[in-house]
Amino acid sequence: MTISKIRFLEEQGLVTPERTAAGYRKFDHHDLERLRYVLTVQRDHYLPLRVIREHLDALDGGLEPPLLPGLGPRSPRLVRQGEGTAREAEQPAPAEVRLDRRQFLQACGIDEQLLRALESFGLVTSRASGFDADAVVVARTAGELAAFGVEPRHLRAFRTGADREAGLVEQVVAPLRRQRGAESAARAEETARELAALCVRLHAALVKAAIDRGGA
Repeated sequence: MTISKIRFLEEQGLVTPERTAAGYRKFDHHDLERLRYVLTVQRDHYLPLRVIREHLDALDGGLEPPLLPGLGPRSPRLVRQGEGTAREAEQPAPAEVRLDRRQFLQACGIDEQLLRALESFGLVTSRASGFDADAVVVARTAGELAAFGVEPRHLRAFRTGADREAGLVEQVVAPLRRQRGAESAARAEETARELAALCVRLHAALVKAAIDRGGA
């Protein structure tokens, strides 16, 4: 991560590292795990900072935040106050996941035929370093939908809608990206994540409303 991102998160009160007499930041294990938690839920769950702050407040108070998929039944141990030098997480962060084709099929529980179909419709792509965590989520979800008879060709509308929503987010964030200053990139990133979270919420609500109308 960049120093501008750290400054931005510090400004938002999500991490408060100690300072030396010369003004340098000193990060202990507790600070590092808070940063890891913030970045993970931002990246994987598109939570806005105000929600993440509520999670951290709950953790600091000895409570459990809402369960989030991919984080397990409990949040990272080092986020908690008074944990000292608790154990480092044994599993790599999702953003670090890079799987070859065989590993990817095994992780997603799908077969080669379904993967090829997903690739043909642009729903899953492999980079030079392999498949990443986002591709795993998409393929795994497509596999679960396939059990209900929903084929990859039926999912093209989701990809089209996602591209349109991403374009809308980028249109709103573009002026922020053009601003100068060390904190501009971090603010633009956070704005993009908040907008993405709102788009996901709106999409889910519209789908639910449409289903409810159909069953009325």
